[in-house]
Amino acid sequence: MTEIAVNTGKPYKVHIGSGIIGTVGDEMKKLGIGGKTLIVSDDNVASLWIKPVKASLAASGFEVYDFVIPHGESSKNADNLIAILNFAAENSFSRSDTFVALGGGVVGDLCGFAAATYMRGISFVQIPTSLLAAVDSSVGGKTAIDLDAGKNLAGAFHQPKLVICDIDCFDTLPDEEFANGMGEVIKYGMFCDSELLDMLGNDIDIQATVARCVSIKARVVEADEFEKGERAFLNFGHTVAHAIEVLSGYSTPHGSAVAAGMVAITKACTAKGICEAEALDILLSLLKKYNLPDRFDYSVDDIYSATLKDKKNANGSITLVLPTEKGKSILKKCDYSELKEIITLGMK
Repeated sequence: MTEIAVNTGKPYKVHIGSGIIGTVGDEMKKLGIGGKTLIVSDDNVASLWIKPVKASLAASGFEVYDFVIPHGESSKNADNLIAILNFAAENSFSRSDTFVALGGGVVGDLCGFAAATYMRGISFVQIPTSLLAAVDSSVGGKTAIDLDAGKNLAGAFHQPKLVICDIDCFDTLPDEEFANGMGEVIKYGMFCDSELLDMLGNDIDIQATVARCVSIKARVVEADEFEKGERAFLNFGHTVAHAIEVLSGYSTPHGSAVAAGMVAITKACTAKGICEAEALDILLSLLKKYNLPDRFDYSVDDIYSATLKDKKNANGSITLVLPTEKGKSILKKCDYSELKEIITLGMK
């Protein structure tokens, strides 16, 4: 097992390994957590993994409840948020109790936001069951729901008390969902880690790959917990990606949208002479290897209009992550005219 410390204002540890999902009860007890637990999961994940999590928590003396939502991005909404809060209140959950997010990014974001808002904030634990959640959303404390106008527009920073990442969960993922997670893995290599890009070109050790990505994210989050500067690097490709997700009615998986978003930005930077052509070649090669798309057929105007609703907009500009070479990038504040130019070049 690999253990990674995330030294934010409220530090916690990420455990990564095989066959560790049943340790959650013991690990929570070691942290002094007790009382009631509410497992939030979705119907797909619950059918596979809720029993061992319940058994572990019950064996460690926790009173266990569960709340299961339909799978899919459309469940990350205000109705489900309020339903979870009402369920907790109806079952007399207090500030000393804990929510447990068992699932992918949708479940983690929704459960985390519910924990952030219930009684002005209670503890929660992340148990990511998808590759994407393991390397991205389960670490760093970003929690949110989607609004009609866009993705993650209502949310809070709320760090988990513990993350348990059992890589055996990935064995139950459909091929397309594993590929979805690889979109975020490739992102880490593109913006800051050329050695990771080299690793991905060969057969990968999934535990080592997850640990490398989590270590990168931990380092970035520690330096900028509330996204005032450096943490924006984690958004490489995301401005275009979120536009694609909105335009598709959230039917396009996040990792696939990020893949196409990275290509658009990298193509534009190559065309503008900001980025070496090798970086684009490597990106396209890896996307092909891991069965990820390199574009979606939306118009420049549609993508641009959707990006204007992105939560990262501020005072007529948006900060983009621009690749400069293999495994390196810069942050650049772009006004809307430059943003449209980049989208136009990237969509050619």
